[in-house]
Amino acid sequence: MSTPDPTPSAAPWLTIVGIGEDGLAGLGDEAKAAIGAAELVFGGARHLELAGAAIRGEACAWLSPFERSVAAVLAARGRPVVVLASGDPFFYGVGVTLSRRIARAEMHVIPAPSAFSLAASRMGWALQETTCVSLHGRPLDLIRPHLHPGSRILALTSDSDGPAALAALLAASGFGASALTVLEALGGPRERVSRHRAEGFALAYADMLNVCAVEVVAGETARVLAYTPGLADDLFEHDGQITKREVRALTLSALAPRHGELLWDIGAGSGSISIEWMLADPSLKAIAVEGHPERAARIARNARNFGVPGLAVVEGTAPVALAGLAAPDAVFIGGGGSEAGVMEAAIAGLKPGGRLVANAVTTEMEAVLLAHHARLGGSLIRIDIARAAPVGQMTGWRPAMPVTQWRWVKPANEIED
Repeated sequence: MSTPDPTPSAAPWLTIVGIGEDGLAGLGDEAKAAIGAAELVFGGARHLELAGAAIRGEACAWLSPFERSVAAVLAARGRPVVVLASGDPFFYGVGVTLSRRIARAEMHVIPAPSAFSLAASRMGWALQETTCVSLHGRPLDLIRPHLHPGSRILALTSDSDGPAALAALLAASGFGASALTVLEALGGPRERVSRHRAEGFALAYADMLNVCAVEVVAGETARVLAYTPGLADDLFEHDGQITKREVRALTLSALAPRHGELLWDIGAGSGSISIEWMLADPSLKAIAVEGHPERAARIARNARNFGVPGLAVVEGTAPVALAGLAAPDAVFIGGGGSEAGVMEAAIAGLKPGGRLVANAVTTEMEAVLLAHHARLGGSLIRIDIARAAPVGQMTGWRPAMPVTQWRWVKPANEIED
């Protein structure tokens, strides 16, 4: 993550002004005065048009790629500069981007209501009880983990095609009966609100500035992703190489994900561990390492279908494939751990204080875990699961293959051999 550049002056030189579709009419005197006094005013073409009557300095439209505009703002440090943003600059806005490079003491922020706030007011929804998701420039799949019966979702889309694409995703996932309200150009003269059913959605045209309010209704075949770890195996596309749900739940518990952490999932198979790791919190990241091309492609498909398209998939075999990867906070080894160098590379790559969890179903891998436990310590458990199954006309227990699990925490002061 970038850090703010050194501050040459204690006085703020940058003012970030949130502006809505009502333009200058919705701004207070402070915001209008800042715009009028600025030597440079940055913003999108629409923002500059909305504020045009107040601009006295040079109007600078955003450049592509956006980093060029960030550089231009930084180059003007010390001069009076205004950046125009949509609504609340720090809610999925440009303020977040600029704050990574500019110290807080250098800027003054005048926010306006966000699109989510405006949409909630039109719907009469309690914002604190509503899920807000930005799909602007981001995959629609991100909405999938939030699709639960009875939930309310506000989704900011990218363009005029967004509502129809969202409706299609809902229908294809078993949520076709959901109510989909499209709120367009909120707060301005072009504002329009229309209510639809996701299945059969037929809005001819939507303004490119829109928020979709979804009242989720689940059909019998709806793909609902439970909040707890250990999702049903049949939700995943797999070829049999999958950590079964009960073992997966225990494994996620042992991995103990924490805010902002990165997981290496070595020998990822279907990607079920790394996917459920990322589902635990939006801040979590994972890298799935898989040597079989078909399985690697399958992991990417599963990640999209579970709403974690940001899962990084590395096609390659450990330990070679681990070289150059960002250091993990946790490592899971579900396959290939008995191969030469894999355990050693995982241990070496793990951050001090990080957790390593490895599962064994073969005697060869179990021997590896026993040896590492004897040398490094940690904890060993044996997981034995049996499932009820028909035995003739009666029912009996069919045991699954037992799993040996080793969990180890790397000492904070560890020095590798």
